[in-house]
Amino acid sequence: MKVHHLNCISTCPAGGRLMDGRSSWLATRGRLCCHCVLLELDSGGLALLDTGLGLQDVAHPRPRLSAFFLALVKPEWKAAMTARRQIEALGFSAADVRHIILTHLDFDHAGGLDDFPQATVHMMRAEADVAQRQGTWMDRQRFRPQQWSSRERWQAYDEAAGESWYGFKRARPLAGLPAEIAMIPLRGHTVGHAGIAVNRGASWMLLAGDAYFHANEMALDRPSCPIGLRMYQHMLDHDRAARLGNQRRLRELIRTKGGEVDVFSGHDTEEFQRLAGRPA
Repeated sequence: MKVHHLNCISTCPAGGRLMDGRSSWLATRGRLCCHCVLLELDSGGLALLDTGLGLQDVAHPRPRLSAFFLALVKPEWKAAMTARRQIEALGFSAADVRHIILTHLDFDHAGGLDDFPQATVHMMRAEADVAQRQGTWMDRQRFRPQQWSSRERWQAYDEAAGESWYGFKRARPLAGLPAEIAMIPLRGHTVGHAGIAVNRGASWMLLAGDAYFHANEMALDRPSCPIGLRMYQHMLDHDRAARLGNQRRLRELIRTKGGEVDVFSGHDTEEFQRLAGRPA
């Protein structure tokens, strides 16, 4: 299958270099991407891994997004950067997107769901349950039902038992999708957070979503994260011990199977540029 890497609207978090580790010390805002992946399926049609922010978010940021996160991360509202517009620029239509697979339901990963009204939306069952419960103030800021006109098309999965993927649990098969695509539960950032693994023949790629935010967190020698970004992750944790544990497991996967699995996160600009071959 053919793979396209899409940055579906950058976010500019308050804190500058403290958030991205790369901006000038004079910058008041950092820069993170919204790294999504488009797959041209061999069987026909398209599958989109995460959606980033969508057209309706660009047109009507309030009330679709919370005032808290609008102020904190200040997205760059460019309609041309939405998944739908980038997919159309590749010569496809929204109707060609038959499947959307989500790492989780945070507003900056699920904002484009409304742009693909014919797609089946795949996620972990725990994610759907917790997001819809809206149990805490922070959950109500991050999980935005205003973005979920797709709810009737959600397909939820339990954590798989038995067959594993490099020692991780694997949720598969995904309804209507080839066996080369699997969801890998990576609890922590949210209860139902998952990575999405894609078998490319000679190797795998793993979109790890928000299991980590900065490439240096996957460094085998002295992993690190900019302090502001580390605090941001702590603020959003549903299960910090599980998230940090999964980071250790991902580093071990890279150490032992780095030639077989390319791991990347949902927000690191340098990872995006390496894989996309163009600026974020």
